[in-house]
Amino acid sequence: MNMNSETSSPAHKRLERKLGLFPCTNIVVANMIGTGIFTTSGLLMSGLDNPLLMIFLWIFGGVLALCGALSYGELGAAIPEAGGEYAFLSRIFHPVFGFLSGWVSFVAGFSAPIAASAIGFTEYFSRAFPEFFSWCEAGGLIGQVVLKKLMALFVIALFTMIHVRGVEFGTRVQNFLTIMKVGLIGILIVIGFSFGTGDFHHIVEHNVFTFDFSGWKTIGLSLMWIMFAYSGWNASTYIGSEIRNPRRNLPLSLLTGTVLVMVLYLCLNIFYVYAISPEDMKGVISIGGLAVGNSLGTSLGNLFSLMIAFALFSSLSAFIILGPRVYYSMAHDGLFFRFAADIHPVFKVPVKAIVLQGIISVVMVLSGTFDQILTYMGFSLGIFPILSVCGVFILRKKGIGSIQFPGYPVVQGLYVLTTGCILILAFFQRPVESSVALLTVISGIPAYFRFRKNSNV
Repeated sequence: MNMNSETSSPAHKRLERKLGLFPCTNIVVANMIGTGIFTTSGLLMSGLDNPLLMIFLWIFGGVLALCGALSYGELGAAIPEAGGEYAFLSRIFHPVFGFLSGWVSFVAGFSAPIAASAIGFTEYFSRAFPEFFSWCEAGGLIGQVVLKKLMALFVIALFTMIHVRGVEFGTRVQNFLTIMKVGLIGILIVIGFSFGTGDFHHIVEHNVFTFDFSGWKTIGLSLMWIMFAYSGWNASTYIGSEIRNPRRNLPLSLLTGTVLVMVLYLCLNIFYVYAISPEDMKGVISIGGLAVGNSLGTSLGNLFSLMIAFALFSSLSAFIILGPRVYYSMAHDGLFFRFAADIHPVFKVPVKAIVLQGIISVVMVLSGTFDQILTYMGFSLGIFPILSVCGVFILRKKGIGSIQFPGYPVVQGLYVLTTGCILILAFFQRPVESSVALLTVISGIPAYFRFRKNSNV
């Protein structure tokens, strides 16, 4: 089993190990905290109609994410290469599985979340400046829907250009945005509970939830959306080839980032429920702005909506950093468009892969609603981490890897079985979007053999 395919590459084709623990943890945190936590709780309440159950599911989703992070910590230490699941599955199982994970990442794993983050930005921006959007529409200049789409496209183009300037410049921007976002959440929680108005009795205001098959389907879909909000617990594995001392810094960044985000998510959701009644939460996408507006007044609600809008830049930026490293690894192995492996001679990043990802993200913004994109992403992103976590069993059996975390095999078994059940239940609840996700995977099989034939792998 070849655990490192990059050491034999020419110097101009290799990524450089420049990133320490702090920027790697920042990338994990930035990749996790984003569109999901700021947009899904209102959608969750529409189906669950039970704040206490919703909070429990957020906690349970965090536990699953931590199980995944523990497993990926072992995988990343054993295979410290760029590409995440692509590298793991290719080295442990077969290149076709790695390719399929990268194929899904190309469409759903990164391009779609970039689109969702950009859409989330426009939703919060419109809550901060509702008069501007109403004025544009009333004056016949442009409709609100079209204006939001154009703003989302501009944001994607802007950050794509930032990250073609190089990983060091890009991570400096990333570090600033992540610190701002975590600080914003901390301030929101402290001020909201200390000075805001609300009612903790909202937590127990609910209709009786029925745990029949219909109820379990709702729980499955809800957990899939929650796991999307937690997606990013594996983020630093995608830049394994650019991390200094990866056997230490890679797993530590995963665990530190995941635990921090779990705590923030729990506090933030409790604040949402404290500030908003369950009935008023239902279906609201810009849930953070509504919570601040209810608790601290309309003016502060608009201000925080604006701040959250810009905080979403952090997760969007992280996706733009990570995705092209997957395509770079695939192209490096001859299993993707060859130009994706080209490293810019000055900026030392896969510029063409970054631009290609930006184009796909633009297409995603122009097609589908936020809810459809969210479901498609959640199902797509849940498939290959299951197989990757199964790889830990193989590593342990063969005695490969320098780090072994406690909890084996319970941690891995819990993740694989539970996540598998979530996908099955979500499929029954949303068969159309789930089927499109499966078709995306299947479409990668002929593409794999085509690339393999052309590259003579």
